[in-house]
Amino acid sequence: MAPIVRQTSEMLRKLTEIRRYSIFSDSFTFACCCGLVNTTCQCLGEAYECKVCVGLFGAQKTELCKGVLRSLTWSRQAFTHLFAIPANMRLKQVALVFIFIILVWTTAVYLFFSDGFGESKKRLYNQLSKLEDGIQEQFRLNNEMIQDTKQFLLKKQKSSTPVLEPTVQKQNHVQVDKETQGSQEGKLPVLVFACNRVSVTRCLDRLLQYRPDADKFPIIVSQDCDHDETAEIIRSYGPQVTLMQQPDQSDIQVPPKEKKFKGYFKIARHYGWALNQMFFNFNFSTVIIVEDDLEIAPDFFEYFLGTHPLLQKDPTLWCVSAWNDNGKEGLVDTERPELLYRTDFFPGLGWMLTRNLWLELYTKWPRSYWDDWIREPAQRRGRSCIRPEISRTKTFGKIGVSNGMYFEKHLKFIKLNDKFVPFSKMNLSYLLKENYDKDFVGSVYKCPTVKYDDLRDNHISFDGPVRITYRKLNEYKLISKKLGLMDDFRGGVPRMAYKGIVTFYYQARTVHLAPSANWEGYQLSWS
Repeated sequence: MAPIVRQTSEMLRKLTEIRRYSIFSDSFTFACCCGLVNTTCQCLGEAYECKVCVGLFGAQKTELCKGVLRSLTWSRQAFTHLFAIPANMRLKQVALVFIFIILVWTTAVYLFFSDGFGESKKRLYNQLSKLEDGIQEQFRLNNEMIQDTKQFLLKKQKSSTPVLEPTVQKQNHVQVDKETQGSQEGKLPVLVFACNRVSVTRCLDRLLQYRPDADKFPIIVSQDCDHDETAEIIRSYGPQVTLMQQPDQSDIQVPPKEKKFKGYFKIARHYGWALNQMFFNFNFSTVIIVEDDLEIAPDFFEYFLGTHPLLQKDPTLWCVSAWNDNGKEGLVDTERPELLYRTDFFPGLGWMLTRNLWLELYTKWPRSYWDDWIREPAQRRGRSCIRPEISRTKTFGKIGVSNGMYFEKHLKFIKLNDKFVPFSKMNLSYLLKENYDKDFVGSVYKCPTVKYDDLRDNHISFDGPVRITYRKLNEYKLISKKLGLMDDFRGGVPRMAYKGIVTFYYQARTVHLAPSANWEGYQLSWS
């Protein structure tokens, strides 16, 4: 619209000087053409030598003719009448025509945008409002994190001797000790996330039962939800447990389509706050995370004590997990509870991380679905976790935010280890990447390949591990479902996979569900 208005204005300005041309008079019959002299005009259908266009408008005459005259469907008679009137009335007539053009275009634009795009504009405004709310929420969280860091630095300057006293504070910053606050190097604290489950006693009782050293493994419960009955139960454990309560109980703005998933937003907020307290206020260098619906194995603490040096030494590791997603009875070798693996999948459900990793993650911590977010390639960055053959945790939380998803089909069948393994006295260097890739991965592709039907029917004439090959997503899903494995992907990675290899126990032998030897990496589109 703008170019046509500018050109029309230019035409009107030049028409005011039209008297200077000898071709014009009150009796002149005018017809505009499209740029060719003595040819048929495309707008009016007659042949004229249009000296006005040629003389005044130059190269723009064709565009003016098509853009103004044709769009308004002016006739030859209308133009003749316009320029046949006396000179003193001509400019008034031109001005009225210009006003008419503006009114037509303004009306058209208004109707076009008010009717055709009304709903789109409303949706756009709603999305912008939600984005603004999200940005404000993120700024608030960032400011809290900055304040946490400042408090930590100020306290660190005054600290001398590390002391951890159990306290209960419902403030933005949990005060560990009023006089001194120092490094907690050498300690492996257990952070228990709680909300409104009074069954948290089942988790805490096992932790206290199997804890070998209270100073080495302090237990800190972080409670959300402001549930008084649960808080009283936690306090009843006295000095054996430290309770801290997440202070921000305000409502969280979530997109309308995710209202039923608001609990995931609250969990992510709770995790971010509690981990800030553990690393920036308590000043621990490593934290073991447990949720209030987990029961632990007798060697739970020994497992993390033995694998902790691996996490410190190997930069390609970013967590140690006590969980095996495919650890159901019948899919694990119960005679080898000491067996550990590397996995590219983040298992969670009882896991250990370091301060260095939290320093990397906390500045971009998500508003919701933190566990799926942490599995994305941008966070994983090619790193792996350690996981056991037999799980050292087992969930009993059928009722929760996830509404029991996976519980009936998988989670309730997970085998919890019941044999103590002295991991801290074992040589676990085979789990270091340079050793593991050479020994484990190399051995997988030396295994003979078999078909699922032969494995199922035990029609294999030799002993030892075997390999089943998959090449496509639907092929993997079909085989994994038949075997009873979890068949979903997160961040392009199948559960418990390492370099695409999912290892499990079936029909009294180790089985590797593996991609072809020329595997080129995970495909995000498989998620």
